[in-house]
Amino acid sequence: MRIKLLLFGILRDLIPDLVSRKDGELELPTGATVADLLQTCRQSLAGHDQLWASCAVAVNREYTAAAHVLREGDEVALLPPVSGGSSSVAVGNIVHLTRDPIDTQQIVRLLKDGSDGAVTIFDGIVRNNTHGRRTLFLDYQAYEEMALKQMQELATKSIAEFKVRQVAVVHRLGKLEIGETSVLIAVASAHRGAAFDACRWLIDTLKKTVPIWKKEHFEDGAVWADGEPFPAEILSQPEPRL
Repeated sequence: MRIKLLLFGILRDLIPDLVSRKDGELELPTGATVADLLQTCRQSLAGHDQLWASCAVAVNREYTAAAHVLREGDEVALLPPVSGGSSSVAVGNIVHLTRDPIDTQQIVRLLKDGSDGAVTIFDGIVRNNTHGRRTLFLDYQAYEEMALKQMQELATKSIAEFKVRQVAVVHRLGKLEIGETSVLIAVASAHRGAAFDACRWLIDTLKKTVPIWKKEHFEDGAVWADGEPFPAEILSQPEPRL
C-alpha cells in the first residue's frame, strides 16, 4: 500500500530521506494504521521522543487519531507544533493565505459596515530579536490547503460563539522582513466586548491549531520556532513502542 507523506517544519530538516522519495510516496503494509506510520517514522528519527509526542497527524486534511486505518493513496501529513497563497471567503468572512504584504487598512475598510460599533484588530509584526538574539528575517511555511480550511472553520465558529458580524483572518507565508505584518485578525461587531473576545480567541486558537510554522533566521544560524502544544483532542497518539 502506498501513501503520500507530507512533512512540515522541523520534520523536513530532521528526516529528509522520507520526503526525498519519488512523489513523497511511502510503502506501508495493507491495513497499517496511523500508529504504524508513526512507528516507522520514529525509527528514522531516534532520540526525539518529546518531538514525536507533540506531533499531530492529518489524513486527507483532517486531524486523525492513531487508530485510524490508512488506505491506498491517502495523503498523510505529520505536523509538529505550529508556530504561531490561497484565499477564500466563507460566510462573508475574509480568510486568506498570502505571500504578498498584508494591507491592514484595506482589510479594515472591507470589514466596516454601518451596523458596526467596533472593529478590533490584532496586527502581528516581525520583531528584530528573539531571546536576546538579533533576528534578520522570518520564513513561514504552511500545509496550505489544510491551514486555509482550519482558518475558515475558526472564522465561522467565532461568528457563532461570539455573535460578531464578520471577521478577517489573514496570514503571510514565505520570507518576511523586520516590521512586516505576519498575521492579521480583524473583527467587526455591534459591540466592542464581543469584538475583543472574538479577536483574542481567534489568534490564540490559530496559534495552537492551524498548521503554519515559523523559521527564525539569525546572524549565527536559523531555527524553527518552538510551537505551542496542540490541544489534547488533536494529540490522539499511543505511547511509543519499545
